[in-house]
Amino acid sequence: MSSIKRKATGQIAGSDPKKPKQNASITSFFGAPKATSTSAAQGFMSSPASSAAEAAAPKFDKAKWVASLTDEQRELLKLEIDTLDESWLAQLKGEIVTREFLDLKRFLDREAGAGKKIFPPREDIYSWSRHTPFHNVKVVVIGQDPYHNHNQAHGLAFSVRPPTSAPPSLKNMYTCLKNDYPSFVPPPNRGGLLTPWAKRGVLLLNTCLTVRAHEANSHANRGWERFTQKVIDLVAARRTRGVVFMAWGSPAGKRVQKIDGKRHLVLRAVHPSPLSASRGFFDCGHFKKANEWLVTRYGEAGEIDWSLGP
Repeated sequence: MSSIKRKATGQIAGSDPKKPKQNASITSFFGAPKATSTSAAQGFMSSPASSAAEAAAPKFDKAKWVASLTDEQRELLKLEIDTLDESWLAQLKGEIVTREFLDLKRFLDREAGAGKKIFPPREDIYSWSRHTPFHNVKVVVIGQDPYHNHNQAHGLAFSVRPPTSAPPSLKNMYTCLKNDYPSFVPPPNRGGLLTPWAKRGVLLLNTCLTVRAHEANSHANRGWERFTQKVIDLVAARRTRGVVFMAWGSPAGKRVQKIDGKRHLVLRAVHPSPLSASRGFFDCGHFKKANEWLVTRYGEAGEIDWSLGP
C-alpha cells in the first residue's frame, strides 16, 4: 500500500517544495523513510519511565471478572463482555458496572423491546475497540452522533461501509487530507470505509455510540457521553508516550479541555460538516501536523499512513 507520510525534515507544514510527478506513487513523492535524528524524539523514546508506565498494567483475568458480576450485571453487560475488545474491557471494567452505565443499558433494552431500530447494529457498537486496541492508539478523532440512516453507521466515527458513498463531512475530510498530501487519492467508488486508519492506530470515536433510526441525537444524554469521556480520559492518562487528539467542532472541543498539552497534541478546528467546513477546516493541516508530531514521539514508524486507495 502506498504511504501518505511526511518525512521528518524539520520543515514546517506546507513548506515542502517537492511537487508530485505525473503518475508517480505517493511513496516516491515523499521519498523512502529514514531514521529521525531529532534529539528530543530520541530522548523521549528512550525514556524508561514512559515505557514502564504503559507496560505496568496488570494482566486482566476476564473470566474471573465476569464471574464476579451479579446475574443482572452479566445479562445487561453481555454485549460488552462478548464484543468489547479485551484491551479496552480491562481499562473500562470499572466504568461499565456503574449505576449510570447500567441505566444506559436498561434504556437500550427498553428501546429494543419497543421495536425501535437502532444504529449501528449491536455487533458493531464497539467495533472501534476491536479495530484499534488500547495499546495501538496514536490518534483519536472525536465524532458526535452515529449516522442514523440505513447502511451507514458501523461503529467508527465518520466511516461508512460499501456500497454507501462517503457522506459530505467525510468528503470534506478527504479535501483537507488532499491539501496536506496532494498525492492522496480517495477510496474507489466514492467510498467511505475508514477501517484502514483504525487498524493503523486512529481511534474513530463517536461521543454517542447509538442512535434511533432516522432520529438524530435520539440517544443523546442517556449515558454514552460519560462512557466515551472515560475512554478519552483513559487514553490521555495511560498512553504516556503521547497521542494526537483531533477535536472538530465545539462539542468535540469540550471533550479535550482537560488534556495535558505537554504530553499530548490537541488539534482543534471547526467541524467538517458542509455547514462549517469553509470556516477553516479545509486548510487546518491536521493530518500533516499529526504526523510531524508523532515522529517526535515514536520516530518515523509512528507516522500514520493516511492512504485509503486500492
